[in-house]
Amino acid sequence: MLLEKIKIKFSLRVTFTIIIDVLLASVSFLMSYTYISTKFYSITSFKDNIPKTHTVYGALALFVAVNILANALLGGYTKKRLSNASTSIISAFLAVIIAGSVSSVIVNFYSTGLSVLFVFSSIVFAALLLLSRVLHYYLFYVFAIRTGKYGRLVPTLIIGAGFTGKMVYHELIEAADRELNPVCFVDDNKELFSTTVCGLPVFGPTVLIPELCKKYKIGMIVFAIPSCSKEQRRRILANCNGINCDVRIVPSLNELSKENEFFKQSQGVNVEKLLGRDSINIENKKVADFINNKVCLVTGGGGSIGSELCRQIVKMNPERVIILDIYENNAYAIQQELLRNGFGREIVSVEIASVRDKEKMRAIFNKYNIDVIFHASAHKHVPLMEDNPEEAIKNNVEGTYNIAHMAHKYGVEKMVLISTDKAVNPTNVMGASKRLCEMVMQYMSQTYKTTKYTSVRFGNVLGSNGSVIPLFTKQIEAGGPVTVTHPDIIRYFMTIPEAVSLVLEAGTMSDGGEVFVLDMGEPVKIVTLAENLIKMYGFEPYTEMPIEFCGLRAGEKLYEELLMNDENLKETHNNKIFINDQLEVDCSNFKAQYHKITAAAKRNDSEETVALLHQIVPTFKTPEEVNDLVCSGAEK
Repeated sequence: MLLEKIKIKFSLRVTFTIIIDVLLASVSFLMSYTYISTKFYSITSFKDNIPKTHTVYGALALFVAVNILANALLGGYTKKRLSNASTSIISAFLAVIIAGSVSSVIVNFYSTGLSVLFVFSSIVFAALLLLSRVLHYYLFYVFAIRTGKYGRLVPTLIIGAGFTGKMVYHELIEAADRELNPVCFVDDNKELFSTTVCGLPVFGPTVLIPELCKKYKIGMIVFAIPSCSKEQRRRILANCNGINCDVRIVPSLNELSKENEFFKQSQGVNVEKLLGRDSINIENKKVADFINNKVCLVTGGGGSIGSELCRQIVKMNPERVIILDIYENNAYAIQQELLRNGFGREIVSVEIASVRDKEKMRAIFNKYNIDVIFHASAHKHVPLMEDNPEEAIKNNVEGTYNIAHMAHKYGVEKMVLISTDKAVNPTNVMGASKRLCEMVMQYMSQTYKTTKYTSVRFGNVLGSNGSVIPLFTKQIEAGGPVTVTHPDIIRYFMTIPEAVSLVLEAGTMSDGGEVFVLDMGEPVKIVTLAENLIKMYGFEPYTEMPIEFCGLRAGEKLYEELLMNDENLKETHNNKIFINDQLEVDCSNFKAQYHKITAAAKRNDSEETVALLHQIVPTFKTPEEVNDLVCSGAEK
């Protein structure tokens, strides 16, 4: 029964604290014994009661054991106690008083000298414990918070320094699989400004959130004011707009369950709830074997898909990962992230360059002995490419051809193209250009056999740059309205990890010339996605958070497809991945067509570029043709 009350989870910090306490108790006892032996030896009444050397070691073991046991029984070695300076000191003092009193009474029956020794030792131990707990707090909290040197825990800001905020704080620091490190509170209550709660500083008002996030390098914000009004919540969350960190929201009071753990009830953007399906997990054992000891080039390595590719690849023991991107800020960000996570510069390289620059690509391929290429570099914004079709050809098509040609020339083992469902029966320049990229890969596969060329086709990626989720999130946090193009528009969606898993799996399975397609379940209505996201933020769609329909954008169709009419699917060993039988490209004409359209693009002749794109990609239709057909079919 006694042992059941001692609940110690031996983390590194708890173990370290117990060891220090054992050493301090031992030092206190030995110091007291030395002092009593010298100072009280001349006093006759104590002379005969001074413990002999042979009994001291047994008494020392008893003193240490009783004090450690007392502290454990009072919960002094729990994360909750150790995380708060005042409660830790109170607990330690109570333990010393109890242990000193009980042990001195017990040993008094054996020896008065031992009883005096235990009392003196307890006084010294209490003083040393006070010093150690204060040092512990400053070393593990104040120093860690101010310098950011707290392992790999995510610095966390808690909005609301009241009861719920305190509960969230304790849940975070006591979590068995702890990932978050509370750094500070922020509140609009002026009485709390410049005070401390749970040992952390309280700042205010909430307009300081962006400044605090920058100062403390915040990675997670927890909104912990369930009692506030909808208007207050909207105003406070507006301060989080534009900050590059996750936001979790504790539900309103009437939505909170009776559980004590508030943080577990807080809501972030739950992808599975948004998609209405389970996340797809892809076995990566074969992928790891494929990547092992390979030099991997990731073009567009700073983008959403490219950076996630880099994160996954570095964990699979590659010889080197080369991050190639024209945008230096993105490339720098993923490089620094990987370096912080322990992957050295001998593994992670960065090349700032455009895939359009053939000579620069030649220099890079000369520099590295590349084994595998993941080609994620592309212009993907549909309306912008409608206005700048020549740029879609220069970057997407010519860039793909340059990389594919270098892959053949330098004996690269495999090249994987990141494609899109918009390449299927395209209604816009971006989708048509990506279909032409697939044709480039097919042409290279039919013409050259040294490199295995493959494409991966999937739908919209949740959370990626330019996707609807970041846009909707900003609109909600700014107070609305949330804008949707059309009430009937539907899209296939997947998460970034799912997309990257498919790309890596495709690289593993590829024999050349295939297009891999992921079974992404049923397509999702964009308006349903918006409604679900609004509810996750604690608002009621339409009434508390308006949704406005702004009309289809240029080149946009109501639905997307993963297959063209003449394409067939073959199953693979993974029931979520299929191989699409590609139609062969007419190699005798394709290269001439390619040179003709790239020449038009280089002349910046938009009209001729689009006209040639329609000729080369016969499935390229206008959105009006497709959408009118869909609407007329729906009416029937």
